[in-house]
Amino acid sequence: MGRTFRIYLAGESVFTCKQCGNHLAVGESVLSKQFTGQHGRALLVHHAVNVYCGEAEEREMRTGKHTVRDVFCRVCHTCLGWKYDFAFEPEQKYKEGRFILEREMISERPEGKMPAAGSKPRIEELPMRELLARV
Repeated sequence: MGRTFRIYLAGESVFTCKQCGNHLAVGESVLSKQFTGQHGRALLVHHAVNVYCGEAEEREMRTGKHTVRDVFCRVCHTCLGWKYDFAFEPEQKYKEGRFILEREMISERPEGKMPAAGSKPRIEELPMRELLARV
């Protein structure tokens, strides 16, 4: 197994794994705070980093039937929530490809002010050769 490279995020707030502090998402990627998970309140986010997904399975939820994958922290392997792969109900299609992060499993850290008004944080992934060139 190779070395795992993590992505570190910057923004007004960063959501991290409560167990290990691994960066997961920026506050600006939150689509809704009105969701409920297995452990209580949850966030619907557009994109999550430093996570991996389990096997796809169909679940019957409050809003209908969905195909979802559990989402785990890449560092400590804690189950943080799930990812929507497919929604059977037409009005639930907006969830496809989005992540649910449960509030009980994450913490929010303020990271300071944004550099310029209206600018969005960038999630930057570097090719492996660039990372190795820096070492």
